[in-house]
Parts: sequence; C-alpha cells; structure tokens
Amino acid sequence: MNKKTLAQYIDHTLLKPDATEAELVKLCEEAREHGFFSVCINPCNIAKAKELLAGTETKVCTVVGFPLGQMTTEAKSYETKEAVFLGADEIDMVINVGKLKDQDYEYVLEDIRAVVLAASGTLTKVIIETCLLTDEEKVKACELSVDAGADFVKTSTGFSKSGAKKEDIALMRKTVGPDLGVKASGGIRTLADAMTMIENGATRLGLSASVAILGELDQ
Repeated sequence: MNKKTLAQYIDHTLLKPDATEAELVKLCEEAREHGFFSVCINPCNIAKAKELLAGTETKVCTVVGFPLGQMTTEAKSYETKEAVFLGADEIDMVINVGKLKDQDYEYVLEDIRAVVLAASGTLTKVIIETCLLTDEEKVKACELSVDAGADFVKTSTGFSKSGAKKEDIALMRKTVGPDLGVKASGGIRTLADAMTMIENGATRLGLSASVAILGELDQ
C-alpha cells in the first residue's frame, strides 16, 4: 500500500483534554501535507479546523458524548446539531455502555438514532468501546447501530482500558456486513498495526501516530 492510499484510511486525531491551538494548527498542517481523510477533534475546535483546512479535501470529524457516553440522549442530540452547524463533516458518538450491559436495548437504539437524526445526513460513527464489552455485547451494539441508521461502527474512544484489536475488527465486520464502515481506533502505533486492522476489515483508522506510520513506508 502506498502513502496516498493509506492516508485515505486515516482520521488524524487530536482529542486529548489539554490540546492547544498550536497542536491543532500542527494537526491540520499535517493533514494538508499528507492528505489524510479527516482530522478528528473536539467540538470546540471545529470552526478553527474548518478554517485551517479550507481548500483541501480533508474532512473535519468531531466527537459527541465523548468519552463516556453517559450524557442524556437530548444532550447528545443537541451536541450533534451544534457540531453540524459549526461545520463538522462527520460525527463519532459514544454509546451508553451501561445501558447496553443492562440489556436496555431500546434505550441504546434510540440514543444512537437520535444522534443519526440530529446529524441530518452527516456521516455518523458509533463508538461501542469494545474493551468494556463481551463478544455478545459487541455484536448487539453493532446490530443496534445498523438498526439506528448509523454509517460506521468504531472500536474505541482511546480513553478506556485498551483500544482496537484485530479480533474485534473481524467480529464487527462480520456483524455489520460489507456495506457499513468499521473504524479501528486506540493503540494503533505502527504500520503493522494499521495493516492488521485493514486486513481484518477496517475501512477507517483513528490515529494520532499518523505521520510516523506513513513514514514507515519510506523505510
């Protein structure tokens, strides 16, 4: 795989709570230089990122209900509408993991659906936080995401116990079928990690080590 192709898998990510404007500027400059598919940033940075990326094809992705997913559905819906208003091209929302574990599937379904509806056609990814789930729960979370009309399922916030694993990507791909996107995120730090995720069915990668991983292709 060449650099240009791999770059189109990458959501170049800066979600840490102490991220500065200088780091945001650097992120967007790197996205411009390498042609990453998107930058994935916190909502307060949407407008600035849109400005920095003007004239490029790089999209602005933001997060909703992040990182715990324990906000009310109404709060997630409002956050989504505001993000879209500010110019977000993609929404990565976090499910309510506790409700899933309680088997309150109607709540989880409606929580995801509310965000999808609030996004008004903006591509929506559902973060299921695989490290907190059994395989059965992972399958159910994926099924509910499909039923709610989401466009992607995503492994992780990167803020919990662990990140993406190839077995989870394979299970998620098997569950959602060939048409839904699958995003691997969290703990992907090498080219080998990235390629393993793609080989197991990932169509997008959430990376903060994006530049270093692309650089491995030169070695």
